Amino acid sequence: MGKRVGVLMGGWGEEREISLKTGEAVVAALESRGHSVSRIFAGPGLDRALRSAELDVAFIALHGRMGEDGKVQGLLELMGLPYTGSGVLASALAMNKPMAKKLFRLHNLPSPQGYRVARADVSRALELHGDLGFPCVVKPACGGSSVGLSMVREPEALVPAVAQACRFGGEALVERMVHGREVTVAILGDEVLGNCEIATPREGFDYDAKYKGGSRYFLPARLSPTRQANVEALALAAYRALGCRGYGRVDLICSEDENDVILEVNTLPGLTPMSLLPKIAAQKGIDFPALVDRLLALATRDEVEVVEAPMVVPAGPQRAAS
Repeated sequence: MGKRVGVLMGGWGEEREISLKTGEAVVAALESRGHSVSRIFAGPGLDRALRSAELDVAFIALHGRMGEDGKVQGLLELMGLPYTGSGVLASALAMNKPMAKKLFRLHNLPSPQGYRVARADVSRALELHGDLGFPCVVKPACGGSSVGLSMVREPEALVPAVAQACRFGGEALVERMVHGREVTVAILGDEVLGNCEIATPREGFDYDAKYKGGSRYFLPARLSPTRQANVEALALAAYRALGCRGYGRVDLICSEDENDVILEVNTLPGLTPMSLLPKIAAQKGIDFPALVDRLLALATRDEVEVVEAPMVVPAGPQRAAS
């Protein structure tokens, strides 16, 4: 039976345009599968819009801050409404790249060496850089879709790149450049769906390469079967380390010396016609409407039982015995 689905799209952040494209693609797919779909444009009054829509489930088609970072997930938890993707904590951890890197280290999972820079410390970026060296990668500490990402090759370009990244959330992450093949691994439920290699005309899968064309995709990646298995196992371990659920995509760099590192975990990867998760699913024989329907079937919430606390009436002052 079809469900009453609200597709949350748009949002507050710099990834609004990508979210709208994902949302419209998801709406069309769900309607083709017989669901009753409402477009829910995220912004002020989102809670009222959700209540008035009388939904069975929310399909989150948001990207970036105020959508992928646990805030909207928290609202849906308070409303008791099942939703697609990871829960509050995993969403927040994956979006905060410096915190995710700490958890990766705790689980002995490799990620590029780096450091964070707050907006107030932008002028000290070269001092903080130390011996990390160049080239390096600078990106917002909390963000996605490669918005605000820069490849920095000279010391004099570091401070402007950090300042640019801090425009998106107030904090930048600077990482040592790791050379190699960029590979992404798609996860559906708690299993690896497949992998894809992204080859770009320039170094780095930045915003233009991602959304304005010019990149080539190899499904699966141009790696040996053993290497692919290792990369997929590493991606699944990173996904589990953050406590993710539903679906996700893990981005990695596979170097020529066979040292693989995790870049990030995407808890709400794009679902546009050019997005990587649908490409991987299609390679496995899952068309786009079927993929979206499977993501919907995985929607859930934390189901935390709230026990009403007994009312305790404080005792009055005791009179001293006469």
